[in-house]
Amino acid sequence: MTRLAAVLTIDLGTSGPKAAVIDPAGCVRGAGRAPVTTSFGHEGAAEQDPDEVWLATAAACRAALAEAADVDVRAVIATAQYSSIVPVDAAGTPTRPMLLWMDQRGSPKRLRKLGAPRANPVHLADWMRRNGLAPIEPGLSLNHIRYVQYAEPHVYARTTAFLEPADYLTLRLSGRATANPCTALMFQLTDNRTPPPTAWDPTLVGYAGIDPAKLPELVPVGTDVGSLRPEVADELGLAPGTRVLSGLNDTQAGALAAGAATGDAAAVSIGTTSVIAARCDSFRANPRTSVFASIGPCPTPSAGYLMSAENGVAGGAVEHVSQLLYGADLPAEERYAALNADATAAPPGAGGVLFLPWLRGSLAPAADGKMRGGFVNLGLEHARPHLARALFEGIALNLRWLRPSAERYTGRSFTEFTAYGGGAQSDLWCQVLADVLAAPVRQLDRPGHANCIGAGLFAFAQLGELDTSAIG
Repeated sequence: MTRLAAVLTIDLGTSGPKAAVIDPAGCVRGAGRAPVTTSFGHEGAAEQDPDEVWLATAAACRAALAEAADVDVRAVIATAQYSSIVPVDAAGTPTRPMLLWMDQRGSPKRLRKLGAPRANPVHLADWMRRNGLAPIEPGLSLNHIRYVQYAEPHVYARTTAFLEPADYLTLRLSGRATANPCTALMFQLTDNRTPPPTAWDPTLVGYAGIDPAKLPELVPVGTDVGSLRPEVADELGLAPGTRVLSGLNDTQAGALAAGAATGDAAAVSIGTTSVIAARCDSFRANPRTSVFASIGPCPTPSAGYLMSAENGVAGGAVEHVSQLLYGADLPAEERYAALNADATAAPPGAGGVLFLPWLRGSLAPAADGKMRGGFVNLGLEHARPHLARALFEGIALNLRWLRPSAERYTGRSFTEFTAYGGGAQSDLWCQVLADVLAAPVRQLDRPGHANCIGAGLFAFAQLGELDTSAIG
C-alpha cells in the first residue's frame, strides 16, 4: 500500500518546540510538543540551553511521528523564533547558552562600555539603505554576536559559526552549518535591495567589525542541505536518506499558513509575542516605529517582502500572569481554561481595569527595552475575572496601537485579519481582537500549529510536489 507523503516540521518557539507531521493538503497527521526553560539573569540576560532545546525537539518529533500513521516522511524542515543566537564550534557543539531575543545585554551603550567602537552615523544610514535595519537596539542577532565578541572574547575565539535557532536545528539534523536570507534577517548583514540576496554583504560585515569566517554558509531558503545524520535518523525513527531543508523564521511560516505572504491579507500571530504580518512590495527603513520588512519566503516581483510588526510579549504575558493568578503548579491547559472562563465572566472593558503588556519591554511601534507593564486602575471592587479580561484586552489594545504603523508601511488598509498562534485557539480572545481592531478576525484551523503548517507547505513546494502559488 502506498503511504501518504509527509513532511516533519519543527516550530521552535520561545517556550519550547512543537513538531508536526504535515501532508500536502496542510493537514496535521501527528503532533507533539515539549517545554524549554528560559533563564533570566543580571543586566537583562535571557538564555536557553541549546542541548535542552535539542532534547526537547527530539522528544516533540518522536511524539509527532508516533501519532502519524502510514506516512512517508520525505523531508524535515525547521522554523523558529528569531533574533536569538547559538554560537557553535567546528564540531557543531554550542560554545555557550543561546542568547534569546529578550536578552538586553547587547545594547549599543553597553557594547561601547565593553570596548566596541561608537557607531558611525554615515554607516548606520547606509545600513538602513542596504538592509532595512541597523544594529541600534538590544535583542538583535548582530548585537548578540557583538556582545559575545566584546564581553566573552574566549567564547568568540572558540566559535566558528553563529546560528539562529532554526539554523541550529538544521545543523543538528544535517551536520551542516548554514543560514539563508529569511533565517538570518536579524544578522543585518545582507543587502536586501534586490531579493533574494545570495551572499553576505562585505560592506555591512565591515561596518559590524566581526570576523566573516564566523558567519555560516548562506544558502537560498528551502535549500536541500543534505540528509539526516544517521544517529539523528535513528533517534527519531526516520529513514537515513530523509532530506533536510533550510528553514525560515516563524513569522514567515505563519504568514504562509495564513495567506498573508503573497496576497493582500493581514495576519495576526498571538504566540509568545504578538505580530502583524503582511505582504509588501518593497522595504524601507523606519527606525522610529521598528516596523520592518524581511525577504519573502516565496519572493516574486509582486511579493518580494513580508512586513513584520513585532508588538512584544503576548502569550508570554498570559503564561506569566496565569501562573500568578492560578498558581504555577496548575497544569498549563487547566490554567488557560480557568483564565478563559474568568475573562468570559467579566464585562467588556474589565470594569475599568487596564493591563499594560510590556513585561519584557516594548517593541513596535515604540521600541523600549526598559518599559515594564502591569495592571492599573485596580480597585477594591475588582476580582480575578476583571484581571483576566483586562489581560486579553491589553494585548489587543497594544495591537491596535501598532496597526496604523503597519498599514502605513504596506501602503494599504487592513480590512480583516487572520489570527493564528496559541492565543488564536481562544474564541473569546479572537472576539476581543475583532472588537478592539474594529475588523473581522478569522481563526485558522488548528491555529496553534500554523507555523508547522506553513513550513510544511513551503517544504512540499521546494520538493516540487506543490505549486508555490497554492500557498501564502
